[in-house]
Amino acid sequence: MIEIEIFGRHTSYNVQKVLWLADELELKYAHTEVGGRFGGNDSAEFLQMNPMGKVPVLRHGDKIVWESNTIVRYLASCFAEDTWMASSTFDRTLHERWMDWSVEKLEPAFVKVFWGHYRCLPEKRDHSAISEGVDEFEQGLLQIAAQLSDKQYLLSDRPSVADIAIGVYLHRAWSIDLEITFPDSVLAWYERLSQRPAYQRWVMSDFQELQGRSDY
Repeated sequence: MIEIEIFGRHTSYNVQKVLWLADELELKYAHTEVGGRFGGNDSAEFLQMNPMGKVPVLRHGDKIVWESNTIVRYLASCFAEDTWMASSTFDRTLHERWMDWSVEKLEPAFVKVFWGHYRCLPEKRDHSAISEGVDEFEQGLLQIAAQLSDKQYLLSDRPSVADIAIGVYLHRAWSIDLEITFPDSVLAWYERLSQRPAYQRWVMSDFQELQGRSDY
């Protein structure tokens, strides 16, 4: 019996965080595509797991976890043995502050860029909002660049949950047809992430089905 189940469409960057880490940890898991063109996130069974109706959802035995960064922290705490996330209270905050920052600052800018440009039909794009999103996203990249000035990954010379939470945005921002300036250290970080098989498999997977599609 598979003890770990991950629910959510693989084209969701939030689901990709979970799948990426699960592969890095070499976990055995079942993956069920839910949401988007797969549907199912409004079913009674799914809503019983997550009343918000959003992906991803993790089922670990009889435990249910939702919210992507929470799932990432949970998996790291359960299976990483002080590698992907520190076990000491203060050192954990070094990871978690970047995860929280990504949700509060970087993701809203990314949504303006990716949803406003790529997932919107050309005739419906708000170019002013997209430009604002690019500026905000580039400001975020500059803050990340400063953090990367003396290390290969966000916290050290090995990846952590902070890299999972933030690195998931890089491939799409780099790939879509918008001019977004990547500082040298961020570009080098992206190239290092791109060499990781789990990142290649999930984060760098084809997302063309989302182009011009404004629904979840």
